[in-house]
Amino acid sequence: MPYQYIYFDLDDTLLNHKAAEQAGLQEVYNNFALFEEVSPSELIDEYHKVNSEQWGLYSRGKVDRSELQRNRFEKTLQNLELSASRYEEIGNYYMQCYRNHWQWVDGAKEVYLKIAEHYPVGILTNGFAETQRLKFEEFGFYESADHTVISEDVGVLKPDPRVFEHATEAAGVEKNKILYVGDSFSSDIEGGSQYGWNTAWFTSNGEPEKHAKADFVFKEFEQLEQLLELSNTQS
Repeated sequence: MPYQYIYFDLDDTLLNHKAAEQAGLQEVYNNFALFEEVSPSELIDEYHKVNSEQWGLYSRGKVDRSELQRNRFEKTLQNLELSASRYEEIGNYYMQCYRNHWQWVDGAKEVYLKIAEHYPVGILTNGFAETQRLKFEEFGFYESADHTVISEDVGVLKPDPRVFEHATEAAGVEKNKILYVGDSFSSDIEGGSQYGWNTAWFTSNGEPEKHAKADFVFKEFEQLEQLLELSNTQS
């Protein structure tokens, strides 16, 4: 099918959020003496578990943004049996550190920019709006993308169909002409495909029943370039 518009997810699709998160948490671990009672991996694993749970609750309207920001560090500290009263200080320090480690996913920059030369492209992302805007500025997405959509600005998070409806209207094309490139099976692949978008799943996941729900599955960005038949075109 000839695509007329390509949307990309941001975190862990174009930018390596997991690596930045892990590096930021390592700095938190090194900076606060209270973590001496646990290992860095215990902090990282517990935070990741709690943060994922809290974002799930936030996406379903079970907690608000301020509760999410508080809970993800307060509950992590509680679960590690550390002083939870320092959640705010630790959370603020983490965000400073996290921003120092933003980087492209390997191979993503070159392929994304090449695609942007041949197709209108957009970014559709969850995440805190002010943080995502800083990423858009730092990595030049305001210049390279035709539209940047942050679900928090829309008022609901992926996989809510209203986010995809909003992004479709912004793109100005029929929804079945849009390809969405993302890493999250639930938010990106299920959310996009259920709304009527085509989906390309960036994953190393080997579950064939999940692969069947995506129109295309790839592990390396060169494979996406080949799908769009750009491998032999000039940049």
